[in-house]
Amino acid sequence: MRHALHAEWTKLRTLPSNVWLTLATVVLTVAASVAATVTVDTSNCPSPAECFEDTVKLSLTGVWLGQVAVVVLAVGMIGGEYGTGLIRLTLAAQPRRHTVLLAKAAVLTGIVCAAGALGVLGALGAGRIFLPGNGFSAANGYPPLSLSDPATLRAAVGTVLYLVLVGLLALGVAVAVRETAAAVTTVLALLFVTPVVTGLVTDPDWHDRLDKLTPTNAGLAIQATTRLAHLPIAPWAGLGVLAAWSAAALLLGGTLLSTRDQ
Repeated sequence: MRHALHAEWTKLRTLPSNVWLTLATVVLTVAASVAATVTVDTSNCPSPAECFEDTVKLSLTGVWLGQVAVVVLAVGMIGGEYGTGLIRLTLAAQPRRHTVLLAKAAVLTGIVCAAGALGVLGALGAGRIFLPGNGFSAANGYPPLSLSDPATLRAAVGTVLYLVLVGLLALGVAVAVRETAAAVTTVLALLFVTPVVTGLVTDPDWHDRLDKLTPTNAGLAIQATTRLAHLPIAPWAGLGVLAAWSAAALLLGGTLLSTRDQ
């Protein structure tokens, strides 16, 4: 396993596109969060104090954009090898195919954890700086964002885990599909289209059921810090739903990887 980890880490860090995608995860997450906190609209509220805005969740909005870079990075770890034929050398060097997949998953987890943590810290920092200027200040009942607050810490840690699970989901799909463009399209559709479809459902019971099952809606429940009783699913339970999606994708991909010729 140690040799497999070293090989996957070497491949990841020596490919310039992977370095740029890792940086993009941080930059896109922070940039989108800055945009959200700077432009937050309070025109429909009598005052910011009566907006009842979840400022933590608002500040972490950038994860919606940051996850795109994570998906491309994860898919490229295996899709690129299938595209170039390098997968034959990888499997020849390490015949235990489940070890190859585990090594890729471990390396991906580490790099996304690091990038996700930087992105989340930057996003919360943006909220702390810009939100008071829009009226979301301590005087209006919105204390400065701080990781010393248990709910904020849970949302921050959970957002990093969300990005990791999205990466593992994308890796599993890429192993199963073996084609980069198809895998990226499949995962992004799952992350971005399913919430739209859920939003079109008018029946409240079915709407709540779908919210509990879609990976994005369920997974991002971890960011909520207010009005938790009104959520379709509890924060950690929602992240567990995303974990189940990721585990299923990895299981499918691992099974196909073990039974195919390559």
